[in-house]
Amino acid sequence: MDSTVTAYLGVHEGTVDAALERMHTDHIVERLWAIDWRIWSDDPADIANRLGWLQSPFNMLSAVPEIEAFVDEVGRAGYTQALLMGMGGSSLAPELYSQTFGSARGFLRLWVLDSTDPGAVLAYTDALVPAETLFIVSSKSGTTVEPLSFMNYFYNLAEQLLGVGQAGEHFVAITDPGSLLAQQAVQYGFRRCFVNDPNIGGRYSALSYFGLVAAALVGVDLRELLYRAGGMARRCRASCEPVTGDNPGFWLGAVLGSLTLSGRDKLTLVTSPALGAFGAWLEQLIAESTGKLGKGILPVDGETPLNLAAYGNDRLFVYLRLDGDANQDEAVGQLIEAGQPVVQIDLGDVYDLGREFFRWEVATAVAAHLMGVNPFNQPNVESAKKAARAATDAYKSTRRLPELEPSAQDEGLVAYSNMPVGSPEQALANLLALVRPGDYIALQAYLPPTRETTAALQRLRLALRDRYRVATTVGYGPRFLHSTGQLHKGDGNTGVFLQLTADAARDVPIPDEAGKDASSMTFGVLEAAQALGDRQALLDGGRRFLRLHLKGDVEAGLARLLKAVQ
Repeated sequence: MDSTVTAYLGVHEGTVDAALERMHTDHIVERLWAIDWRIWSDDPADIANRLGWLQSPFNMLSAVPEIEAFVDEVGRAGYTQALLMGMGGSSLAPELYSQTFGSARGFLRLWVLDSTDPGAVLAYTDALVPAETLFIVSSKSGTTVEPLSFMNYFYNLAEQLLGVGQAGEHFVAITDPGSLLAQQAVQYGFRRCFVNDPNIGGRYSALSYFGLVAAALVGVDLRELLYRAGGMARRCRASCEPVTGDNPGFWLGAVLGSLTLSGRDKLTLVTSPALGAFGAWLEQLIAESTGKLGKGILPVDGETPLNLAAYGNDRLFVYLRLDGDANQDEAVGQLIEAGQPVVQIDLGDVYDLGREFFRWEVATAVAAHLMGVNPFNQPNVESAKKAARAATDAYKSTRRLPELEPSAQDEGLVAYSNMPVGSPEQALANLLALVRPGDYIALQAYLPPTRETTAALQRLRLALRDRYRVATTVGYGPRFLHSTGQLHKGDGNTGVFLQLTADAARDVPIPDEAGKDASSMTFGVLEAAQALGDRQALLDGGRRFLRLHLKGDVEAGLARLLKAVQ
């Protein structure tokens, strides 16, 4: 443990020390840095080629001049804003940099699009000025459907407004070597294609091109960020011995893994307001790395205000505190007094996030080792994608998505459950009657990601937490499919899932190919297919699930649900 951390673990201290002692005896620190995949599995698949992030703080220093020259180039070319289009690891770190650091004077304003909801796409269509916009298509595989759909749409929009042959110089790709996206960057004359180290997985890529290009565009000092990360990396090579060791990443990993195995599997994040965006990035790292083989750590982000009465014995609290910000001190103090395990991590300024990226990446890999899972694969993610592809293929041949039979409906709500009910509220009550101590309730919102909708979902989740005394999460679809979606299907079946859908007020065609008008599908159809695919994957996994369709006013529908659960 290091000087930036204060821990209140109570009876769990001995368990953590025992885990550290075992890892010290088994030489896990040395084996991690030697890229020994046997730490997690006898099979090197999806491990041996996923540990490049260990060297990112050092290797990326040599790329800083190239990135800075690019930022200077686009500034001189007259760009004032950028739209980054990606999913999961390709979008969460850029979003964090944008929301945490803002946009420094003379640098670009950065937006992130990671929703196929037509309302989200149209919001950027209306807000952006293509002549001043840099469009960044970010995808490790280069084949992810969402960013490629965004690329086709905004490429055509740029061509319409700027003229044929003028769109390419407004586009940038970030991808792995030889990917389809890398080929398209050449085909369409993109301004730049940044080729990332292929040995880095998406959720471990915050300190690679996937994160750093976006960070530089908003004015982040990359050298300072990498310097902080490098300092943490060096300390994570030290001994993890309980008494004399000082390895911050291994210590935190021992806390996460040991407490999870003891039943404290709800990692609840409390942050200073300025660090709030860190939660969404951490959510993917933890959930997608550990939620498999019937195990998992559930990251709980944004579940505030704190309510002592709503917490059981399944929580571990981590408090990220920015120096000089005491906003959450009193509430966290009450948690400590109540005997809840709390880890406080102090940050001197926002550049210490470089340090935290690396600490948490190591900690997650270590926790996975203790839990006996591979942190670098995502075996259950494909199930939802496969079902969604089946739905879109059906649409392309019949022009109709598969239809579900309502179990109850009225003017404002439609319920789709596996049994007849008298009303949508009764269907909701039946779902919530299945909640058990130690479960969590996940709100899966295939809705326009507006501030108003987010606030309404937050009110609903807090009401559910307080009434049922279980952890709650909120995720917008399809964004969460690339984050917590793996855990939803891979953990020990402790989730209760409420899927919320709505009809789009306006829909938007997706061009089949950039530069051409033909379209066989819309964003509204894609979003609906993704919701259907996730529903099927959850039901196939025996999860407790209900879909409620909000007709008309989304906020009014959410207010009705809030009333039903209070």
